[in-house]
Amino acid sequence: MPNHPEITAQVCHFVEAVRFESLPHEAIEIGRRCIADALGLYVAGTDEPSIAILAAEARHQGGREDALLIGAGGVKVPAAMAARVLATAGHAHDWDDTQVSHDPAHVYGLLTHPTVPPLTATLVMSQALGGVDGRRFMTAFLAGFEAECKISEWMLPDHYRRGHHSSGTVGTLGAAVSAAKLLGLTGEKLRHAIGIAASLAAGLRCNFGTMTKPLHVGRAAENGVTAALLASRGFTADPAALDGRWGMAAVMAGGYDERKLSQGFGHTWTICDPGVSIKPYPSGILTHQSMDAMLKLVTDHNVLPGEVEKVDFFAGKNIIEPIRYPLAVNHLQAKFSMAALLTMMVMSRRAGRLEFTDANIQSAAFVDMQKRISVINDSGIDAMGYDLIRSRIELTRKDGTKLVQWADERYRGGPLNPMSIADIEGKFSAATDGLIGKTQQRALLDLAWRVETLEDASDIAQAMAFDAPFAGH
Repeated sequence: MPNHPEITAQVCHFVEAVRFESLPHEAIEIGRRCIADALGLYVAGTDEPSIAILAAEARHQGGREDALLIGAGGVKVPAAMAARVLATAGHAHDWDDTQVSHDPAHVYGLLTHPTVPPLTATLVMSQALGGVDGRRFMTAFLAGFEAECKISEWMLPDHYRRGHHSSGTVGTLGAAVSAAKLLGLTGEKLRHAIGIAASLAAGLRCNFGTMTKPLHVGRAAENGVTAALLASRGFTADPAALDGRWGMAAVMAGGYDERKLSQGFGHTWTICDPGVSIKPYPSGILTHQSMDAMLKLVTDHNVLPGEVEKVDFFAGKNIIEPIRYPLAVNHLQAKFSMAALLTMMVMSRRAGRLEFTDANIQSAAFVDMQKRISVINDSGIDAMGYDLIRSRIELTRKDGTKLVQWADERYRGGPLNPMSIADIEGKFSAATDGLIGKTQQRALLDLAWRVETLEDASDIAQAMAFDAPFAGH
């Protein structure tokens, strides 16, 4: 690799130096939005069978009562185990926020889901340590968020092309930074925490559309917490594990984009610029523009499902390659299937937690509509570049009329078209309805909107405690 300032040293200097007083006001404001969004998704994830399995395993293992086990009432488990289950729940619906990049050559899949790994680490370690106020909480969360996003942005796109899942790999570093900040790690111990986390980082794209995809994020949080805890006890690792011939970036991505390294950490905060996208739908971020386009087409022209003869969906490789299931056979595959997602918009005109069920995806009408949708790689769209997510829908009615709709490049939820507070709260309600009541929903949101003022940040976890459907089994 070419010579450049040590990335590991830069991360550690940033973590040691960052204080609440140095956080930009805009970063705190956006951070509250990300926290509010994620709290709803933690709760929403508990209706997934994967979380029931993980929670059962956590209860079976037992151990030190550090932090609450999500969905299990007042049951507490060791911090790392609590992090595994909580973060998997946060990513279970693939509804958590996404990092943004302005690099026209960037592969969108390289960008991470930035909130859940560091927020989970901050939530569980705040409980384990006790006495963590809202200012420390926000500082630790945003430090992990920034470190995670910068590394993700700087790593060469080959990381994703090789089949790594960035939220699992780079997310581990974000969680480790947040946990280390709360533990007060500095110097060699902080470097060792980063080094341990780099070796524990993992996640393969072959598992997209399965229970293991969200487990990548669960393990990122678990391994980040573990790395910080081990380093605090004197466990060692390479003190420059993000650098050099055998460092994380070289091994997993072929190195860093040398042009970007001058950005540093905490100068321009990624959460502010280029920003973060809060997802309107529980599916891959690359699908949302097209789903909105289909929704606009069927509502503007009042297209009923029975009128659809066929749909041709045209897109570039940046959408077609990662959104890889031609036809979805279950709700997990549906998150990565354009045929299934466009079918949802035609048939239900919405796509939320209640639409992503196996019963819906496997119904005869849904299967029939999926088969009417063709996904076509358009070389002309590829030639436009990947700085924006572009696609075109051509819907043919049974009477022969054709309707055409291009996706709006200013996608809903992104920095150019952000969700309002009301939008975020509406999504929170849609995610948590039927799992927790309106009073508890309101209490959680109120804590998120004033998180930095809390005397004890563990109040957030206490307010999120409830018995999920799996709790009695």
